[in-house]
Amino acid sequence: MPKITSETLWELAAADVEKRQSGVGEEERGAEPSDRTVFLMGSKAGGKTSILYRCLDKDEPPKPTLALEYSFGRRTRGHNTSKDIAHLWELGGGISLSDLVQIPISPSTIRSLTVILVLDLSKPNCLWGTMELLLQTAQEQIEKAFHQSQQKAGTKHQTSVQQKHVLPKDHPDRELVNPFPVPLLIIGSKYDIFQEFESDKKKLISKTLRFIAHYYAASLIFTSIKSESLMSKTKVFFSHFAFGVDKGKSVSTDSTKPLMIPAGADSFSQIGTPPTSDVTSLHAKNPKDLWKKVYESIFPQETVGEQKELKDPAKDPQYSEPQIDVMRAQKDQELDQYKRNAAKSWKGLNLS
Repeated sequence: MPKITSETLWELAAADVEKRQSGVGEEERGAEPSDRTVFLMGSKAGGKTSILYRCLDKDEPPKPTLALEYSFGRRTRGHNTSKDIAHLWELGGGISLSDLVQIPISPSTIRSLTVILVLDLSKPNCLWGTMELLLQTAQEQIEKAFHQSQQKAGTKHQTSVQQKHVLPKDHPDRELVNPFPVPLLIIGSKYDIFQEFESDKKKLISKTLRFIAHYYAASLIFTSIKSESLMSKTKVFFSHFAFGVDKGKSVSTDSTKPLMIPAGADSFSQIGTPPTSDVTSLHAKNPKDLWKKVYESIFPQETVGEQKELKDPAKDPQYSEPQIDVMRAQKDQELDQYKRNAAKSWKGLNLS
């Protein structure tokens, strides 16, 4: 008689995530091929495509991402003929097209989903705003997709989706973190430019991202496509989330060096407090708000509202097509002229 289990599908999925986070080897997971979804989002022109191509060993020049692009990666396990598949989605345009998260984050993908957030370290004045808006948008869509999945399955076991057992039971911050609903990897890109910053600024940016990553129980790594060593380490992290391979146990928390911190390998006590002399005057509501206020006091953020206004890729300079744009401008002028003439015609009518 087959063994009867009371575990729900979601509990089984949570257990699988726990295995992935703890680095369980392929032999223990069995030879059954995996099917995962990886969603990349982040800073505009932050190097997402370049990083993805290097992680997939694609030997071709990257092209600007047009809104939302899909690709996939495959990996054969040793001598086994079965292949692991990773469905890869990349969101272009920074925060301007964040509404498109509803396509890669759906009821059919959330149980095998990993989010990769790429933040441009060379542009600290855009970093917090980009991070905050994209993570909030993604989290809201994950919750929505989860509820849709629950309704479709006819189950009501949970009111919200959340990672289980991300931190070990003996971790001092286990009850203090707010785990992102699905596995999250934060990549700080363009480290080659970042390393030329003043030491105080590098320290603030590094500690802030360490806090954010640990707060969300996420992994964090700094990289540069100009460094083979850093890209090799980044590829290990990517392969862990995309194909389930062991991510290793290497940790680097020194702000004078590239950060590399797997989820759960950091702690609030090691990160310390925000580097400011007058914390009380900032009137923060919680630790995350305090870090935000300290960070923005040094790096004032660009207005997110102004950045998000542009939702039409046709108006984005990076997607310009001179000949088409000229014709479009001409048609827009003709339309405006038609509207003006029509308005005059209506005003001239005698409706008495």
